[in-house]
Amino acid sequence: MSGVPELEIRISLRLQRLELWRGGRQLARYRVSTALNGAGERQGSGCTPRGAHLVRAKIGRDRRINTVFVSRRPTGEIYTPALAAAEPQRDWILTRILWLSGTERGRNRLGEVDTFRRFIYIHGCPEETPMGVPGSHGCIRMRSPDVVALFDAVPVGTSVVIEE
Repeated sequence: MSGVPELEIRISLRLQRLELWRGGRQLARYRVSTALNGAGERQGSGCTPRGAHLVRAKIGRDRRINTVFVSRRPTGEIYTPALAAAEPQRDWILTRILWLSGTERGRNRLGEVDTFRRFIYIHGCPEETPMGVPGSHGCIRMRSPDVVALFDAVPVGTSVVIEE
């Protein structure tokens, strides 16, 4: 052990804010957008799950800002407003993905409440997407430059706490 406190991501659904902490010191704070449907853990709810999680996987290292992902794979597209206008139905997952996994059996892990199997991410979104207000389908949306900074700062295994 190095004696350096572990990093922790704290997400407030009420404040629509993500904070990065090490020990008792806040390192960064970002406005985010969580689920339009509010808090909840059930498969198919479109809600943001609460409780203790961890970053299970990091996807998109060294990809260009606004790289478009579908099923966690880059499509070869770079998001533009013109692309959005041509495909208004798409839920844009851009730039980087931090795939979350619940750690609380029966609350956000396994069965019908499994965060990982629900494909809940912290991910980038279009610049014009409002931050500070709920709007996602369950994920935590961030501005692309912010998600790059967070992605670069945290390793796989980082603790994530999502609270109302």
